[in-house]
Formats: sequence, C-alpha cells, structure tokens
Amino acid sequence: MLRSEHYALLTGLRTSAAQYRQAHELPGWYAALATVTPETVWTTGFSREDFDRARATLAAGPAVLRDYTKSMKHYWHEAAFIPDLADADTAWAVAARFLELRDDERTGGFVLRRFEDFAGPELRTWWVDGECRIIGPHPDLPPETVVPQPDLAEIEPLVAKLGLPFVTVDVVQRADAAWRVVELGDGQVSDRPAAVSPEEMIAALFS
Repeated sequence: MLRSEHYALLTGLRTSAAQYRQAHELPGWYAALATVTPETVWTTGFSREDFDRARATLAAGPAVLRDYTKSMKHYWHEAAFIPDLADADTAWAVAARFLELRDDERTGGFVLRRFEDFAGPELRTWWVDGECRIIGPHPDLPPETVVPQPDLAEIEPLVAKLGLPFVTVDVVQRADAAWRVVELGDGQVSDRPAAVSPEEMIAALFS
C-alpha cells in the first residue's frame, strides 16, 4: 500500500497527491461521510496520552481501533476490538498490540470508531468521478459470496461531493438495515475482488 508521502513523489497522474491523501487517509474523508459511517475520533500521534484523550471523547462503550490507513482486523480481539472504552487499561492493551503489529507501517495516529452491529457481507464498491461503477464482495470474502444490492441513495451524493476521481467505498448493512460506510480508499491501491474479472473491471471503469 503506497503511503501518501511516497505517492506525492509521482507526477502526471490523474489523481493528485492531495486527492490521494484525502481518499487514502481516514481524516481526509470522514467529515464528508460522517452521517453514514460510525462516529470516529483520531489523534496525530501514537502516545498513551493522545490515545486516552481520544478514548475520553467517545466515552464508554465498544469501539474499533485502527490508524489513518489500516486496521488489524485479522487480530480482532488482540488489536482491533475494544470491548469498553471506559476500561482504560484494557483499551490501551489493545492499542499497544496494534502498535506492535503495525510496527513501522503505522500511519498518522490512532483512529477510534464507535462499534456498530453489522449484519451481512461487506461489499466493495468502485467509483469514477462520483459515480458507482462496480459492486462486488469485499476482497477478503470468498468469490462465491452472494452480493445484495446496496441502497446507495444516501451515500452517493456524499461521495460525489468529495470530487475524487477514483475511489472504492466499502459498505455493509447494519443490523437495523441501514447501509453504512466502513471505509473509503483510493482506487489505485484497492484490492480487486476475485469475483470481478480484470476485463469486467476495466470495461466498467473506462465506460
């Protein structure tokens, strides 16, 4: 995954360095999508003091931890899920394990997202100039995963307003049936689901 500062060294690309950072790092897109994504706070570093200040902002309840670009969701109970933000020591133990696993790949600061109860498979949607072109299963899911048709009516104008040329938006249905944004990312560094062939993707993206 190309870091924003490394992308900035490239020239002549349709997606500018500023646009890449906005899509690639959560603080760049969160405000625009705040109504359709879990409540989120972040820090500008990785100190315990910064973490505790962010934790206090969300107060109590479960949360999911990540940094500006990535979570450690495959280490869910060790380094991603915080059962209760009010439990300072347990919360920091999760954060410390996250830092250990991310090592020198950590980016920006801690991001704490209020936990929401999701139901059904996570989908990856691909957008060109604010228009959704492809809907498929998240790349972490088996290619035979049945993909429901998401209701993007609330999400679409918010993504379009960002004015970004090529992004992915991962969405999932919450237990109350609302469609929620899990992640927005730059399309250039997003994994293609195995269920979507390269030919299908190229045809959709350049139509």
